[in-house]
Amino acid sequence: VQLQASGGGLVQPGGTLRLSCVASGFTLRSGTISWFRQAPGKEREWVSGIHGGNSHSYYADSVKGRFTISRDNAKNTAYLQMNNLKPEDTATYYCARGRPPLGSIRNGDVYNYWGQGTLVTVSS
Repeated sequence: VQLQASGGGLVQPGGTLRLSCVASGFTLRSGTISWFRQAPGKEREWVSGIHGGNSHSYYADSVKGRFTISRDNAKNTAYLQMNNLKPEDTATYYCARGRPPLGSIRNGDVYNYWGQGTLVTVSS
């Protein structure tokens, strides 16, 4: 079972990036996929999640309206489209898979598989 995250890079403020999270060894529909991020010197922060069954998506207030999470079942890949990026979005982004209990989607402890992280730097 493995998650492979990619798509990070250096982008100017206001720019866009799309992160990808390819799953192997299981199907994305079998669980919830979330994106987390961690900036240097800061705690890990939940960014967005999408349920496996009903595809309902959820966002942190800090990214709502700018980021979009999606899933392509045929490619067994999840995405995080990030628009209007800000310097405060700079962080290493991780995808994770789990089956969080109701109301626990933001809790990183309930995710049992994690990708290796991809660095996003927003700077002029």
